[in-house]
Amino acid sequence: MPTTPAPTPAPSPPPFATARLDALPLEPAYAEEMAAVLADPALYVFTGGEPPDPAALRARYERQCAGSPDAGERWWNWVLRVREDGSLAGYVQATVRGPRAEIAWVIGTPWQGRGYASEAAKGLAAHLVVAGGVRELVAHIHPDHAASGAVATAAGLRPTGEWQDGERRWAAYVPLPPTP
Repeated sequence: MPTTPAPTPAPSPPPFATARLDALPLEPAYAEEMAAVLADPALYVFTGGEPPDPAALRARYERQCAGSPDAGERWWNWVLRVREDGSLAGYVQATVRGPRAEIAWVIGTPWQGRGYASEAAKGLAAHLVVAGGVRELVAHIHPDHAASGAVATAAGLRPTGEWQDGERRWAAYVPLPPTP
């Protein structure tokens, strides 16, 4: 009886860095520290949900690291390490399908107000364009979440007239570079 080979694990996204942050490919080993980063219920006011416990977060990270069941889609996730003190402060993520990426970011409450979210989102956008060949960036933001709107603007996204599940679609289009 022929055996089916085990699926090849999804390739990790390449790491990237900004002026103050290192974006490290997600690993289940980060679950315990990230559970503490994501522990404030205020983080879920606009997105719903509640703070995850370390075991549930580890299971989520294992699923995310395994990759999308859709072969045409890449799940790229990074934790954000503050270079100055070595602490994890949040994450950025992208679901990449061809030249389009849906992006999101979360910064833990103790690290908010320092510009980390804008820095991370700008770094993510640039990284996806250069390393991932992305030409369209999309984010979905609750209309009352002014801070996320400011982060999206900093990353070059603009609000569109489109809505999904009560959130406004923000988008940026990156033209192809001119050919020589």
